[in-house]
Amino acid sequence: MMMEMRKKTSLVLVTPLLGFLLLLLAGFLLPPVAQAANKGMLTGVHGNRDLMPKSCRACHRGMRMSIRGEEKVCLTCHGGPVQRQAMEAGGYLVRSSRVNLQSIEAELRKPYNHPVLTVKNVHHKDEELPESQVSAKRHAECVDCHEAHSATRDKPFRGIQGKRFGNFVTDVSKEYELCYRCHGRSANLPADSTDKQLEFRLTNKSYHPVEGEGANTHVISLKEPYAERRQRPGDISVISCSDCHGNDNPSGPRGPHGSTYRGLLVANYEMEDGRNESALAYALCYKCHERSSILGNESFPYHSQHILGNRGKNQPGTSCFTCHDAHGSSSNQYLIRFNADVVEENAAGKLEFKAQGVASRKGSCALSCHGVDHEPKRY
Repeated sequence: MMMEMRKKTSLVLVTPLLGFLLLLLAGFLLPPVAQAANKGMLTGVHGNRDLMPKSCRACHRGMRMSIRGEEKVCLTCHGGPVQRQAMEAGGYLVRSSRVNLQSIEAELRKPYNHPVLTVKNVHHKDEELPESQVSAKRHAECVDCHEAHSATRDKPFRGIQGKRFGNFVTDVSKEYELCYRCHGRSANLPADSTDKQLEFRLTNKSYHPVEGEGANTHVISLKEPYAERRQRPGDISVISCSDCHGNDNPSGPRGPHGSTYRGLLVANYEMEDGRNESALAYALCYKCHERSSILGNESFPYHSQHILGNRGKNQPGTSCFTCHDAHGSSSNQYLIRFNADVVEENAAGKLEFKAQGVASRKGSCALSCHGVDHEPKRY
């Protein structure tokens, strides 16, 4: 009798332990990295043996992949042609007409770039983004935006964590979620930077439609196929960060690696006051907004006067940036947020914009700009 009781007790104790071990072996209780290893780490394009015959050894031979996640290994394939030829000669890379590897290193050397090549020994494999330490040094490495084991051509940021649901963090599924890891609620944002996640909120009075369709339904200057609401096949009512930020060369490698234009923009955008208007000066805006509509005052009766100025009186125009924030405005419709370097309170101490109706053709401004007091001025 005593022996039977001992056997039953042992069985009761062993069975849960056995179940736990079975779950562990099955991968259900492993941490995410270990789970990925259990399934086979290389699930993305880097696991294609037609392109990389030696698989893991292409990147990890000789333990060359540093714990700091530096870019050196990545640039053996994504650098210049000499580096790629060396990889091909070693049998680590196969040239394919289906894959056009261009030099990311050349992009990172452009005047405006993510500082992959210039900031060293800051990234750590265990760091969490958005950054919670004010004193943490800003940096960017390839692995901050790309998980090499999971990335695919169509989903280059697949496998990167950053989307939060309460206390849980999941993989990003939208490009803007990736950008928010550093340009959103990071505690170490530079003094001249703002929380882009706040600026694109769908609860704002206006915003460029990145997270969802825009708040304003009468944007008269939009070019086709852009639309405030998607009503027909082919309409574009939601855009991405990379529509404005990225390679200035459309035939070069995609992504915000580097640009010749300030702000890592895909096209020129003059933000200083007093610049002459031209198709080049505001090329970024004119990608989506019809220049002739803006200068023809179709959406705002004084657009032309503000942008062109009065050349007869030697009064230069002002930038789109003087009145509009290209990300969003929590206070005003039509992306109105005045540049404090140019616009200030009027004599009555007011600085405000009021729109009337559903379009931007009627409203008023109370402010002082270029020595002219708007008390307010109505239009």
